[in-house]
This record gives sequence, structure tokens and C-alpha cells, in this order.
Amino acid sequence: MTITDKALDGRVALVTGGSRGIGRAICVALARRGAKVVINYAAREDAARETAELVTAAGGTAALSAFDVASGDAVTEAVKAIGKDHGGLDILVNNAGVAINGLLLRYKDDQWARTLQVNLAGAFHCARAAASLLLRAKEHGRIINITSVVGESGNGGQVAYAASKAGLIGLTQSLAKELASRGVTANAVSPGFIDTDMTAEHLPEAARAKLLEQIPLARIGLADDVAHAVAFLAGPEAAYITGQVLRVNGGLLM
Repeated sequence: MTITDKALDGRVALVTGGSRGIGRAICVALARRGAKVVINYAAREDAARETAELVTAAGGTAALSAFDVASGDAVTEAVKAIGKDHGGLDILVNNAGVAINGLLLRYKDDQWARTLQVNLAGAFHCARAAASLLLRAKEHGRIINITSVVGESGNGGQVAYAASKAGLIGLTQSLAKELASRGVTANAVSPGFIDTDMTAEHLPEAARAKLLEQIPLARIGLADDVAHAVAFLAGPEAAYITGQVLRVNGGLLM
């Protein structure tokens, strides 16, 4: 199913980590609903430009913004520029993330720090920088954080990733309470195992087959499955939904 209505016409959305994978699908889904999409990337400008072409083809307007979400100063400067260049900000999707896997006994301090700095602190940096713009958007303001099924269930070999994604849920619920008085909502989308480059890298074929046995819908999810959930939460239909975690996992965790 493709969402094609223009309920987000005139809205400005910032999607972090929007150059590929789930982030790219989110950018396109928001564009189909009419949004002007600011595509954040840290290094892959070529991939970000490919996403911009897809956004334009989907009927939206695209812009690029290069910054590392792990740097609070870089985020503050970039979001300020986005607000100035585009006349405000209505939707923030905190999607940027890294997965540095490893067993606890061998896990290094720098791996732990980098994972939490990007996945959790990055979302905090972006929410803090965008808050004043979102509050001006009032009932159109949306924060959507991309967490993970492992943030709710835990997973061996992913101590840092699971911790960072669990932290995003607490961040989401706290933001929801702080911003609700102005009509701004904050929700999280919790994907299960989604068919992306990141999943392919960390999920060997044997493990993939075993995982499929645990998913009631008997398939790995698609990036579009997540993107449709984000587009719904970004739209007017979700105006009375805040502080929630929307699971998109095929029934893996209920």
C-alpha cells in the first residue's frame, strides 16, 4: 500500500540518517504526503542525493543537510539554518543510528560511547535544537524516534545498541509530557528485523532462517513498513497519539 494523500502539504520534515535504508524510505513516504523533506546525512552525499531524487519523484521537495547528530554544536547550527531556510520545522524524525555489535566481555569503551552518542544523544541533540521550532508549529509539531525491538526485548551481542534504543523510549515519553501543552506529539516506532544493509551485515543466512520461524507473519520487514508507520504518526490522523511505541515487527514481540 502506498500513501499518496497530501496531508503534509506545506510541512517541513527533517529526517536524520535519511540517505539510505529505513531513513530513505521515510523521506519518500513523507514526500508522498506532500512534505518538504530535509535529508540529513553524515558522510554519503551521493546516497543523500539519490534519496533527494526519489523525494522529488514522489511529489515532495528535497533539501540536504550534512551534520553528525553526535555533535550537539553541529546539530544546533544545522537545525537553526533549517528553520531559517525553510521557514520553520514541523516534523523531526530521529532515525540516524549505528550498530556496533559485540559480546559484553570483549566490548570496548569507545564502541559503547559511539553507539550511545549517535543513537541516544543524537536524538536528544536534535530534539533540543528543534524544540522551539516545533513548539511554534503547535498542533502540527511531531517528533518520531526510531527505536528497535531489541530496545524492548534485549539481544545477546547488542548490549550497547539495545541500551541506546531502550533509552530512546524513555526520551520519547518524557518529550511527550513536556511538549503536549502546545499540541506537539512525540512517539516512537519500534521496527523488528527489517531488510536493510545493516540487517544483512549482522544477520547471516542461517540466523535469518531461524529468525523467520519466530515471526508470526513469517517474513522480514521492509523499510516501507516502517516508513508508512512514521508517515501516519506525522499526519493529522495521529494528533491525539503521544508517548506511544508503535511496534512494526510482524508479531515478533507482542
